Amino acid sequence: MQKNYVRNLEVNAAGNTGFKLRDMVVCGLLIAMVFISTAFINIRLPFSINGGLIHLGNVALFLSAIIFGKKKGAIAGAFGMALFDVLSPYVIWAPFTFVIRGVMGYIIGSVSHAAQRNGEKALWNWLAILLGGVWMVAGYYGAEGLIYGNWISPMTSIPGNLVQIAAGAFGAIPAAYCIKKFKLAV
Repeated sequence: MQKNYVRNLEVNAAGNTGFKLRDMVVCGLLIAMVFISTAFINIRLPFSINGGLIHLGNVALFLSAIIFGKKKGAIAGAFGMALFDVLSPYVIWAPFTFVIRGVMGYIIGSVSHAAQRNGEKALWNWLAILLGGVWMVAGYYGAEGLIYGNWISPMTSIPGNLVQIAAGAFGAIPAAYCIKKFKLAV
């Protein structure tokens, strides 16, 4: 009886067995990892006009995408960081964050995993984060312009976004290498 219950949980809404119970559990853990590292390991920027925050959620997002791929990277980034926004004073950012971080995780996971199938590794992870970072900077620039109705002040957020991306890359790429080398991922 228990086997049928688990098997039924593994069938998604379309009737396919593409996203299994194990995938849901892994995604939940990745979302929690992104949320916790965003919410509890952060620094407010004193020089940004509209606030600004540097956090280590990017390390968790980049790790999720590099190790688990585009789908789980997108889910972890979108839900983990949007959940932070919903539970913080930044609630107005939640819909934008959901899309921006979801696409960012998808980009990083896509580039990283495509390269790894061809035997390439670290250099492509850097490229993946660079491309995801360009998307993030452009996305938050546009979101801030829409929210505040000003297209000049969002430029003050760019340095903080670049620091977030760099910190995330320098934390995630060596960690991903170690996790993959020692086969620590599920």
